Amino acid sequence: MSTGLQGDARLLAGFWLGVLGVAIFAITLPATRMATGSSADPQLSPAFLTAGRAALAGLLSAAFLLLTRSPRPQRRHWRPLLLAVAGNVIGFPVLLAVAMRSVTATHAAVIMALGPLATAVAVAIMMGQRARPAFWWCAVAGSALVMLFAWLRAQEAGGFGLAWADVLLIGAVIAASIGYVAGAQVTPDLGAERTICWVCAAALPLSLPAAWWLWPPDAATMRPSAWAGFVYVGMFSMWAGFFAWYRGLEWGGALRVSQVQLLQPFLSMLFAIPLLGERMDAVSIGFALAVVATVFLSRRLSLPPRASAR
Repeated sequence: MSTGLQGDARLLAGFWLGVLGVAIFAITLPATRMATGSSADPQLSPAFLTAGRAALAGLLSAAFLLLTRSPRPQRRHWRPLLLAVAGNVIGFPVLLAVAMRSVTATHAAVIMALGPLATAVAVAIMMGQRARPAFWWCAVAGSALVMLFAWLRAQEAGGFGLAWADVLLIGAVIAASIGYVAGAQVTPDLGAERTICWVCAAALPLSLPAAWWLWPPDAATMRPSAWAGFVYVGMFSMWAGFFAWYRGLEWGGALRVSQVQLLQPFLSMLFAIPLLGERMDAVSIGFALAVVATVFLSRRLSLPPRASAR
């Protein structure tokens, strides 16, 4: 998709598209918890949620590709596309859904705060991008802030142990980061919208039969909020959010825009207040403000020298 944006305007637009994508993704944690329920009050199964959200996004993607008469990806595109399927369509959703049966959205948000660092490492390894040392100092500072936040919250709860749910959440972070970067590799050729659509459509031969097979026999007894969470993660978390996210990575630069993910855990906590009845205290707000500062500082320091001087 062509655009008239050039230079700094394109970088700025990419940054704010990244923010929009992260805001959409931030609701994923409370929406997933709404859909799965807790271990004491289960709703939709993690397996069905994973297959069903992928099938819903796949059907929307297939319709988009047909309506826009999108050309098929070339042979060289399929490896990163299938890697994105493994990371974003299968790995991240199933690991997250299983974990969310055992932890609150606030707890999960703290672990998921490792995402920006994991994505930056994946970018460096998979795309060969490099950044100025000041950028990495900001990235480390932002990650240190969220880790300090995690430690403080753990102390309040009586200690932090690496429970099985935490291992699953860390695995989800890694899977999502790999999927993000794999998708970003083909976005310049396919376009942001077509990239996520081909990722979701490519999974349809697996996701659609699995969703049908796993359809809950007691579907009519599930709470409306569980189905609302299901629709959200399928339509927005799995599909529409990536329209903004991949375009932001392309326009703003993957290394720069990936740091906007530092905002995601705090936005998840904020959305969990009305959706799940969880709370955000003064400590959370203070850390959120500090992390926001590192995100904006890292963006300025990561610009090319001439662009920074203007």
